[in-house]
Amino acid sequence: MRIFEYPSVQILVEEGRGSFSIVPSQAGGTQLRDCAVRILGRLVDGKPFTLQPRLTADDFLDLPGENAFSYSGTDESCGIGWRLSFQIGSDRRILMWRCEITNHSNRPVTIDRIILLEPARAGQDNVDLDAVSGKDLSFFSNGWQSWSSSGAYAANSRMRQSRLGILQEPMVLNPGTPRFHTRGKFASDFFGVLANRKTRSGLLLGFLSQREQFGTLTADLRGGAQLCLWADGDNVYLDAGAQIVTDWAVLVPIDVDAEQPLEPYLEAVAREHGLGEFPPAPAGWCSWYYYYEAISEKVIRDNFTQIRAKKDALPLNLVQIDDGFEAQVGDWLEFNNRFPNGVSGISEEISAAGFTPGLWLAPFIVHPNSRLAYEHPDWLLRKSGGKLARPGFVWNSLGAALDLTVPEAMEYTCRVVDEVVHDWGFPYLKLDFLYAAALRGVYHDRTRTRAQVLRGGMEALRRTVGEETVLLGCGAPLGSMLGLVQAMRIGADVSGYWKPTYFGISLPIRNEPHMPSARNSIQNILTRAALNRRWWVNDPDCLLVRPDSHLSLEEVQALATAIGMTGGSVLLSDDMAELPPERMELAAALLPPIQLPVQVLDWMDAETPNKLRLNLQGAAGEWFVLAAFNWEDKARLVTLEARDFRLAEETYWVRSFWDNTVRRVEAGSPLFSGTLPAHAPLLLALRPCQTGQAQYLGSSLHISQGLEVNQWSAEDGKLVCKIKANRRVQGALLDLALPGRPQKAEFNDTALNWVCLPGAVYRFRVNIDQTAEITIQY
Repeated sequence: MRIFEYPSVQILVEEGRGSFSIVPSQAGGTQLRDCAVRILGRLVDGKPFTLQPRLTADDFLDLPGENAFSYSGTDESCGIGWRLSFQIGSDRRILMWRCEITNHSNRPVTIDRIILLEPARAGQDNVDLDAVSGKDLSFFSNGWQSWSSSGAYAANSRMRQSRLGILQEPMVLNPGTPRFHTRGKFASDFFGVLANRKTRSGLLLGFLSQREQFGTLTADLRGGAQLCLWADGDNVYLDAGAQIVTDWAVLVPIDVDAEQPLEPYLEAVAREHGLGEFPPAPAGWCSWYYYYEAISEKVIRDNFTQIRAKKDALPLNLVQIDDGFEAQVGDWLEFNNRFPNGVSGISEEISAAGFTPGLWLAPFIVHPNSRLAYEHPDWLLRKSGGKLARPGFVWNSLGAALDLTVPEAMEYTCRVVDEVVHDWGFPYLKLDFLYAAALRGVYHDRTRTRAQVLRGGMEALRRTVGEETVLLGCGAPLGSMLGLVQAMRIGADVSGYWKPTYFGISLPIRNEPHMPSARNSIQNILTRAALNRRWWVNDPDCLLVRPDSHLSLEEVQALATAIGMTGGSVLLSDDMAELPPERMELAAALLPPIQLPVQVLDWMDAETPNKLRLNLQGAAGEWFVLAAFNWEDKARLVTLEARDFRLAEETYWVRSFWDNTVRRVEAGSPLFSGTLPAHAPLLLALRPCQTGQAQYLGSSLHISQGLEVNQWSAEDGKLVCKIKANRRVQGALLDLALPGRPQKAEFNDTALNWVCLPGAVYRFRVNIDQTAEITIQY
């Protein structure tokens, strides 16, 4: 046995047997024992081959200065050479390994799967359960693309799966990832986490990138624990003399209760892709969720007129035209009769008024009735029998997809985005249905994996539009977008219904996990919150605030709370002329977006997390913002303690944002105890009580309940508080705790009245135009 010692892990290699074990250095960490690598493929005659590297001493190469080592060899029976390389990441917290494969024969072979970790003996556990009870395990599954449901599962639970088959599965499920319907069996794309809910330790396994292949992690927790990690070779041709390499596989020990438990992995992925600063999260309007495809030049202009008129009260900066302008999906450079003048004129008007114009496109997907499909059938991706590869049920058809390895098809998509950006004047593009470039099919270039095709297509689009153009990826496999988009949809489409509904019908599809609905949108807003401003700006989809949707006020508030706490983009999608003032104010309270990392406290304990925490600081000191939710379909009694949010037991001021109530909670007493309606949120600001001092307790201006304070000075019985609201608002509520009763209060040098609340709390109602100064003598 050869042993390698590193700061984060110990690697033990059983040379000759071809197995290895990985032991994290942290006490109580989950260990992987007796693991192996295996390569699956086919020879030119179709005969399958399996290659399992033996990892002998003769194959070994040590690179101690680089914290790396490798084994290499050749299987003479099939002429396949291999090199397995291990390396410790630059931050010394991550183990990385990858496999290079070379065809030394004189004939092509195909590569089906490159398994980078599996039990060395079939059916045997490779997770050491000596320190782990199987019943305490949970598995975090990351879905393949934007809309794919993600979240944690208890060891004895069953994965959420669609029952819609060909209608939806091609959209949301990676063809190379298995579908498990059995309790205790789970799959994840790109990365996943196995954790112990009792010891609060875990392992993240996955990949640093998806440039080369799509990667899959599976877990079998039925009794014991087996993990398997592989790169999907997609049966690509490996010509004589050619070589392929996997993306780096990674193992990261995880502290489940760390403030940002995924941080080491997320930062390593960011370094791998050279990610830097991201633009501010946009605040804007999108046409889709009120008008859907029934938009017109008039609809866009009418809403833009309202956006301009209301900018002082609702400061939006982005106006995005969504689907409905094009002649047909695929015929992007032709317009329907609702846009006789195209969209460039509208773009010019939006830009001239100081707003950013945005446009939706789906460059890789095609409607079968489009002119493009009729004139260029050879551009479309097909199966081995010649039938179209279907991307799912879209636009009332099963759809079609471009084969981006056909040079003319790739040139067409580049020409489209070039014209949209440089001729039509759109500096912001939402690129949708991007998964369509990575369907299972027979590609014109059979040497490229689906991941390489999608990545290459996105790289070509980025080169065409330039680095200054903002790209929002949507309906896209996550790893394929890294470094190529500034913003990324991370969840299912929202809708005006809590559960999935199609043309008013809900019962057969209400439990579908990936379909448009507020519930499904919130799922990934929470479970993928950690990606925000580490990989891109998270796009949680739109906030629907209109009162005439099928969402209750509590459901609208839940959506707003999830979006606001997680700090991504904030886009409305209502008829702007019909929004009542109180619903506009609800949306405005999220602006500007907080953009700070949120702690999702129960990310490994609940399928849908329900406890969030933000640690904030500003001119008025330090405080916490907490969110909790009732995801049940009926009201329930909820009691929340400070320890539920990993906070010290002390006396707090607790301000509830949605009902503007303030309470002093003594140490050891519940922060909240009462009935929470179905699907309702709690949004609380907590400040430790400071006896004898003036304290800002929060306001109705912003969900942070404190970041609106620009300056705070309290001394010698005088308080000066400057507010930066960034908008005009009538009747805003500001709550203060004062050590003495106010003797005089002024707002912008005008006398100000107040209301005394229980506990020496004083409430001031003010009308603010952008900024304000409040002076109080007490």
